Amino acid sequence: MNKNDVVFLFPGQGAQYQGMGLDFFAGGSAAVNKLIETASAVFEQDAQTLLNLDADTLKRTDISQPAITLANLAAAAFLAEQGWQPAASAGFSLGEYAALVCTGVISAEDCLHLVKARGTVMQQASDNLRESAGGDASAAPGMAAVMGLAPQEAEALIDQWKTAGLVDLYAANINSPKQLVVSGTAAALTEAETRFKEAGARRVIRLPVAGPFHSPLLANAAEAFRPALEAVTFSDPKIPLYSNVTGKQIESGAEAQKLALLQITGPVRWTEIEAAITADAVFSACLEVGPGKVLQGLWKDSGSEIPCYPAGTMEDIRKIDNE
Repeated sequence: MNKNDVVFLFPGQGAQYQGMGLDFFAGGSAAVNKLIETASAVFEQDAQTLLNLDADTLKRTDISQPAITLANLAAAAFLAEQGWQPAASAGFSLGEYAALVCTGVISAEDCLHLVKARGTVMQQASDNLRESAGGDASAAPGMAAVMGLAPQEAEALIDQWKTAGLVDLYAANINSPKQLVVSGTAAALTEAETRFKEAGARRVIRLPVAGPFHSPLLANAAEAFRPALEAVTFSDPKIPLYSNVTGKQIESGAEAQKLALLQITGPVRWTEIEAAITADAVFSACLEVGPGKVLQGLWKDSGSEIPCYPAGTMEDIRKIDNE
């Protein structure tokens, strides 16, 4: 496999697990050791401890976002030491921040500052929504996965229902031809579950997440994040970078900065990113650079003939080296 014509795909929130990325720090990599020093300074604690927190603690948005990003960047740094240079990159939701680093748009240090701020404001906004619901998580806004219904059909239904009066329901993650995740108030999600099943959905599963991510219900978080975002310099991408918001390549640093803010309240158009990468037809493979195998599963559902390999551990990367 050519090490210079692959696409780096970075996972987002939900991919975390206790101990993720620690093998890179134990492996004696100079680049990874430098990264942990930078992260420890930014996070004001031993950054490695973030990666070894228990699963329940890692569910917190203000914890998981810095931790996952650190694991993503560690995997990318180790790959670079092994001679891997991506020809393009994309990241799922939070994962887009690691993609901004590997395409030269922002520095690793600025990235870590941003995800720390992003996680904090999103956690606070979610906490406020839960408090407004009397502290009852089941009565607070959240998310649900709609299985077995084409995303285009589901989005069209949401638009129809909104016109007819069902507000506060939004397409959040367009994951695959078989799956869409929606965000909304508790009442809207309950009503939508019935309606989606009547429309042919196989299952509708309420997700154990902190808040209604990628929807206008997090507008307060976006505004709180704006100062941190505007304090960072965004350069033009050095290689193709695909946007969650548009599903297309980002042309400039100014556009990347604008889209980073819109991403908090807008849907993740992952199927469009997959289609754009496949249409470019110049890549030999995709690598999931970070914890878990979620993106590999979504890539398989896309039907693309480009293979997608795991690259979230040292063992994964050694196996790819032998391909």
